Amino acid sequence: MTSSATGRSSGLASPVLQRPAVQLVSVSREYGRGDNVVHALSGITAAFPSGTFTAVMGPSGSGKSTLLHVAAGLDRPTVGSVQIGDVDLGELSETGLTKLRRRRVGFVFQAYNLLPALTVAQNIGLPARLSGSRVDRRAVAEIAERVGLSQRLRHRPSQLSGGQQQRVAIARALVMQPDVLFADEPTGALDSRTGAGVLDLMRSSVDRYGLTIVMVTHDPIAASRADSVVFLADGRIVDHLSSPTSEVVAERMTRLEG
Repeated sequence: MTSSATGRSSGLASPVLQRPAVQLVSVSREYGRGDNVVHALSGITAAFPSGTFTAVMGPSGSGKSTLLHVAAGLDRPTVGSVQIGDVDLGELSETGLTKLRRRRVGFVFQAYNLLPALTVAQNIGLPARLSGSRVDRRAVAEIAERVGLSQRLRHRPSQLSGGQQQRVAIARALVMQPDVLFADEPTGALDSRTGAGVLDLMRSSVDRYGLTIVMVTHDPIAASRADSVVFLADGRIVDHLSSPTSEVVAERMTRLEG
């Protein structure tokens, strides 16, 4: 399925119009063999243009997280191709994939995955340390200010609220200036008010800095902050909504889960 859309911005659009930040072509992912095979993804074709915010939704077991992992290079498709920018992930070794993810991809998950013994500044600077680069203290300070944590740089995760910890995780994902941010239920462990603040931060990162975000969520309110929503069922893209509202998203999810 190749999709294009009109509206404020579309998370699925023709690569002819704009080079996509992420592109999947005829992607399938299977696990197991014979009678035990599971078709997690089946023939997915989609393009996510640079500078857009796309939500991915669907019933439990529809393939949302698998799509995210394959698109991010955390998992390889059984068949099909995945590109981040102009790089075909299928042509990279595992070492090459690791280097690409560290340089061009950011990740945010429901679990914050912060190191409790490190300060906020040290957690934000961790990607540089892992890649063998010098930690740019100015970049760490700038990204901390951007996410509203400039007064918390010496604190440890246990001294922060859940929303603040998620902001540290987002800052850590952004400090290396990735081309695309993949987020898996980033507000799932937060209350509605705190989650709204995290979504504000993600939305502004797209609008002000041109970041590309692909976010898996079960929450229609979170999805309504995106430019478009992709709906999955049984490993396939079955619907696509531009300029979503929470009411329309909820209605379409009800139909899929019925």
